[in-house]
Amino acid sequence: MYRFVDDRHRSVFLVTDEGILLTDPLNTQAATWLKAELKKRFGVPIKYVVYSHNHSDHIYGAQVFDDPNTVFIAHELAAQDIRITKANTVIPDMTFKEKMAISLGGHKVELRYHGPNDGRGSISMLFKPEKLLFVVDWIVIGRMPWQKLWSYDIQGMINSTQQVLELDFDTFVGGHADIGNKSDVVRYLNYLQDLYNAVITGIHKGQSVDEIKQTIKLTNYSDLKQFKQWLPLNVEGVYERLMEESGMGWRPDIK
Repeated sequence: MYRFVDDRHRSVFLVTDEGILLTDPLNTQAATWLKAELKKRFGVPIKYVVYSHNHSDHIYGAQVFDDPNTVFIAHELAAQDIRITKANTVIPDMTFKEKMAISLGGHKVELRYHGPNDGRGSISMLFKPEKLLFVVDWIVIGRMPWQKLWSYDIQGMINSTQQVLELDFDTFVGGHADIGNKSDVVRYLNYLQDLYNAVITGIHKGQSVDEIKQTIKLTNYSDLKQFKQWLPLNVEGVYERLMEESGMGWRPDIK
């Protein structure tokens, strides 16, 4: 197992005697560099490219690996979005609805859809026997969730993270930020839940978003990167989704 880093983006790939399974190619420049390195270092064919979800900053550059002998895989919702929006990347050859398993060179990769969380068709990838879990965007370790949580389904992220914690993994790799373990994922979930509950409490008190931003401290998580800068933005993002997506903005029991 290897992690591939380009600026603030990360992906992983599995190398076996039978070939390579890649995850997100990231972008054309990064993918071009990676393809040359894979050929130089390993000299085995690229069998699979698996998309984590539909967002262009993770799945562009796939044309670099486009080959009749390489199978591109994504969740059906990600593939649908790629086709409908005419995304400039390779359309997946294979899709799945809930779960899919790939076997390669004595290794197994389990792909799972956990419902809405970030983007469309965002999945988890569990590598066996390595016990390594790869998730992009909706779990980050050692850093705050991205600014105003654009494109995030907050409750969906909580639900999805609770589900992956039931899986058997020791190492966590995210599409951004640090490598961690299951305890780190638990702490991330605790942050999301504490943030969500604190904003809900503020809304029920009749506080404005600015008042809620001043009230919520969550100092137990102050060691996370970007904490000071992004906590107010995280609060604002949760507030907007609760008021709009959850309909709290027009509930008669809330001032």
